[in-house]
Amino acid sequence: MTGPEHSKPSDPMRVVCVLLPRFNMFGLLSLLEPVRVGNYLSDSPLYEHSFHTTKPGKITASNGMEITCEALPYKLTGNDIIVVAGSWGAEHYDDPVLFNWLRRQARMGARLCALEIATYIFARAGLLSRKQATTHWSYLPGFQEKYPDILATEQLFTISGRIMTCAGSTAATDLMLHLMRQDHGAPLAGEISDNIMHHPMRPADAPQRQTMGRGFDAQHPAVQSAIGIIEDHISEPIRVPEIAARVGMSQRQLERQFKQAIGCSIVQFGTLLRLQHARVLLVSTDLGVREISAATGFNSLSHFAYTFRKCFGRRPSDYRQAWPEQEDAPKWPGTLAKYLDTLPVNRQLLKDS
Repeated sequence: MTGPEHSKPSDPMRVVCVLLPRFNMFGLLSLLEPVRVGNYLSDSPLYEHSFHTTKPGKITASNGMEITCEALPYKLTGNDIIVVAGSWGAEHYDDPVLFNWLRRQARMGARLCALEIATYIFARAGLLSRKQATTHWSYLPGFQEKYPDILATEQLFTISGRIMTCAGSTAATDLMLHLMRQDHGAPLAGEISDNIMHHPMRPADAPQRQTMGRGFDAQHPAVQSAIGIIEDHISEPIRVPEIAARVGMSQRQLERQFKQAIGCSIVQFGTLLRLQHARVLLVSTDLGVREISAATGFNSLSHFAYTFRKCFGRRPSDYRQAWPEQEDAPKWPGTLAKYLDTLPVNRQLLKDS
């Protein structure tokens, strides 16, 4: 196997897509559509793409669609981008052949991008130590727990030298438009954005989430700030008076704004976030239930288990695997909006948690 070679400026940039079982088709297409449109708008092809895996053959996406893949490429050029696409199950994916191949390409100066949960692959291959990285927000808490030496952050994508990570879904479009703007100029990137009706082109540090399960109406800035504070103190929840002081509003005013925007009290919402955090840790880490209870700010294992089951209708141990091998499609029962809507029933449960 040889490393990247120098390419002529006129050579099309090759997007080398390495697919893992159960990859997310939406994220892959979001990355490749700007490439297709860029070629459509240009006098000569700017890009070409190919699909690969460690064991050539068909790879099935999470939606059941299949893509036939070649072996990992033998020769690459310095103009190529390697994109590893992984979703459910990638947090446990273990293939030394892929890890060694990625490390070799990194040493030879290739550009590498981890798409969605494939960030775990880059971490396991040792490509992200002390670097900023992201993954889909639902898996980010588990990623932070497992790899504390990596600067995990919830944003659309990160670029650290020639190593990139992307949250997946439509964030892949923003990343590719960013790269195309760097390589071919803002006018072409803007015209591609017009063609695919993707506006605006979001920056790397744009947030992944906006609504928190309560629709698309704009939230009061103080509520947004309070949510950020709650998320930053999952393991050691801080009291409401301190949250109010930090956002510069009286506790009474903040409670009123929060109730109007979210539909529940600050304490109730904090408990729900901690339970959601616990569910992610159960799925994506090997931490024991007792450790997860402590990591999500519960005072006792029994209280955690009771609150978890009361809210989700399942024991914590039932969430140890997000998508069991024997199931045809992934399932993540319930939404944040649904849980918020059930608060009148569970108000006493969440009141003092």
